[in-house]
Amino acid sequence: MGLAEQIKDRLQAALAPTHLEVINDSGRHAGHAGDDGTGESHWRVVIDAPSLASMSRLARHRAVHAALGPDIIGRIHALAIEMR
Repeated sequence: MGLAEQIKDRLQAALAPTHLEVINDSGRHAGHAGDDGTGESHWRVVIDAPSLASMSRLARHRAVHAALGPDIIGRIHALAIEMR
């Protein structure tokens, strides 16, 4: 299973989003700092989850990071999170 699928699975299981997009932006950052050559270093998540609605922006970002867990967070260089 690829990293995109792992990210989707973890976020769906933990946050039950009504909308979820996981976008691999690694190609746009090839040769930049943090590009490890795997093609899975830079990610963007677009998420709408009722469980996040009442949280502050910082708490929502922490919830996403917690849902992904240290094993996934440790494998990526950058994660942009867009809440809807």
